[in-house]
Amino acid sequence: MLTDNAKISALLLGCRQNDRNTQKELYYLLRGFAMKICYRYTDRMEESEEIMNEAFIKLFKNIQQFDEFRQEDTLLSLKGWFKRILVNTCIDHYRKKQSSVNGHVLTSESEKIADAGENGLDILSYKEIIDAVRLLSPSYRAVFNLFVIEGLSHEEISKKLGISVGASKSNLSKARDNLRKLLLKKSKFNIYASPF
Repeated sequence: MLTDNAKISALLLGCRQNDRNTQKELYYLLRGFAMKICYRYTDRMEESEEIMNEAFIKLFKNIQQFDEFRQEDTLLSLKGWFKRILVNTCIDHYRKKQSSVNGHVLTSESEKIADAGENGLDILSYKEIIDAVRLLSPSYRAVFNLFVIEGLSHEEISKKLGISVGASKSNLSKARDNLRKLLLKKSKFNIYASPF
């Protein structure tokens, strides 16, 4: 897999020249990373793919703005820049769909999303946490993701989602409480299910 700075710089140059083969290579390099971020905010795999593809279009359209020399590790810098595009695209999608029904249970499709940079512990932790987060309502899930995972303040969340700061704080508190209950229930089940 391409990961050193020279190869990433070559991909970026090709994308800036609108070379379709280079865009395809960059797409497949970042696809797993992008899907994991998009899937945190959606109910279905198809919806995640749609948002991800929309974010890739924005990435390719704005690739001229990316400063590959900002950090020593070009791939890490690119992932950070692209993550902002992905999260903002997810937020835009959330706003459009704000009146939707509560989230669905995580499906086995999401288990197949690969990210080359993860180890076994990351996979286990990711699966357990995302399982519980996926059970939250869309409004709780969005605020939880933005505050806990993306590190935004309640003021930033209120502006992005078009809700009050109080609603952001309330949704986060309720999301944490629901997650605590879900994880406690799961851990009790695992204790009783253990053959030891």
